[in-house]
Amino acid sequence: MTGDDDESRRPLPVSGMLAAAMTLGVGLAALTTLTLVGWIAAPKGTLGTGLPGVFRTAAQVWLAAHHAGFAIPGGRVGLLPLGLMVLPAILLYRGGRWMARDADLRLRLPAALPKNSPKEQATARRRAQLVLVVQAGVSLAAPYALLAGVIALVARNEVTQPYVGEALLSHFLLAFLCGALATARTIGPFRSMLRLLPERVRAVALGTATATALMLAAGLLVILSAILINIGQVKDLTSALSPGFVGGLLLLLIQLLYLANAAIWAMAYIAGPGFAVGTGTLVAPTGVNLDGMPILPLLGALPDSGPAPAWAMAVIALPFAAGAVAGVVVVRIAPSPSYEAAPLWGFVTGLTTGLVAGGLAALSGGPIRGDRLAAIGPSAWEVALSVALEVGVAAGISAGLANWALLYRDARKEPGKVRKAGAALARVAGKVGLADADPKPLPGHWMDATEADTQPIPVIRDDWMDEHASAAAEVAAQSTRRDIVDETDDRGGHVIYMDPYAWDRD
Repeated sequence: MTGDDDESRRPLPVSGMLAAAMTLGVGLAALTTLTLVGWIAAPKGTLGTGLPGVFRTAAQVWLAAHHAGFAIPGGRVGLLPLGLMVLPAILLYRGGRWMARDADLRLRLPAALPKNSPKEQATARRRAQLVLVVQAGVSLAAPYALLAGVIALVARNEVTQPYVGEALLSHFLLAFLCGALATARTIGPFRSMLRLLPERVRAVALGTATATALMLAAGLLVILSAILINIGQVKDLTSALSPGFVGGLLLLLIQLLYLANAAIWAMAYIAGPGFAVGTGTLVAPTGVNLDGMPILPLLGALPDSGPAPAWAMAVIALPFAAGAVAGVVVVRIAPSPSYEAAPLWGFVTGLTTGLVAGGLAALSGGPIRGDRLAAIGPSAWEVALSVALEVGVAAGISAGLANWALLYRDARKEPGKVRKAGAALARVAGKVGLADADPKPLPGHWMDATEADTQPIPVIRDDWMDEHASAAAEVAAQSTRRDIVDETDDRGGHVIYMDPYAWDRD
């Protein structure tokens, strides 16, 4: 990269502001177009009155795509489709890539390092890259959140009033994640992005992602199987709504957008706590209690009220299986030199997985107005606690076994290398003062009679059997002193005389 090119690049905050404005403008334009089509096809007044009402509706949909709730007469709306977040996430990622290419992203490395070793240089570079990624995320998220606050104020009407605080927070978090991910991707490929993190943090992060992905995949499989089994009820609910052609397409789109919520609810189901579809309802492996559900065809896949069959409890084994796989992943990335540490890191992976599962459960649920529909979705703290214990125990056991297998295999496969590595570490420790270089140091003065009893002075013999072969072996076998020199040994062509009292003289 030339100097002229560096001078033509904009400062990072300026590029972030431009990227935020472009992302918000493109997203609102797309949603306004779709809302206008729906306004033309829908009955008058459904999506607002006139073009200002259409724009307000599009703005409210844009806020809902970031999971910002609304206040309505009689309650609030918090049950928002997670699938709608795909649109702003893709736009923010593209905007972050443009920001990273347009801005000045030179690393700020320290001028001097204490040791300036290759390892220290790599650590300093990694820290500088992490700081740069965080700065890029904030540069995109801060102006994006401020613009979202303006949109929340403009989108207010007599019926729906967006929560400005939720809009600011949700827009900032989503933009920060997408901007940081896009900047890290610009620095290197996806495989090298995680190498910006320390090894142990990277192992726990990948273990958490593995366990979460496996449980979400299992939940999605459960919900799709339930839809196929109860397809008749789904068709009956669709016919009862009589949506028409355009309304049917919108209804199908809404259900697809809520499919991510349903997968998280199914994850809560296999974890044990289950989920609610209204106040006083419960869908769990232990039993089902449903009454007065909303009319949505997707809810036709739910089982009938009553005790659950015995085989339904088998789904609780799925989080344990996910934890076992996550524990192996943690050990494969960062093995532990001791047998006790690996199970601990496996359990830490379970705790982080529980936190992620609890956060997803909180995002997937929420109220629709009040009364009976005030509690819909899983309980965040129950899901977090259950997943943390189930995944943590399984991950701890599997991590311990996998780590033991790795250490045992390495010990049997290459014992010589292990011993050589230990000897090398001992030599290094002796040089830096962490350990004694000589395993048997001479105590005190070498002529001290009391101490000489523990280190006997060897008797040097003159009748060597073999001048070149047996001499070294016999000296090594009989002598443990290194400050006594055989003055009659001239095999090297010369004699070296040493004064053992030289250290004690002035």
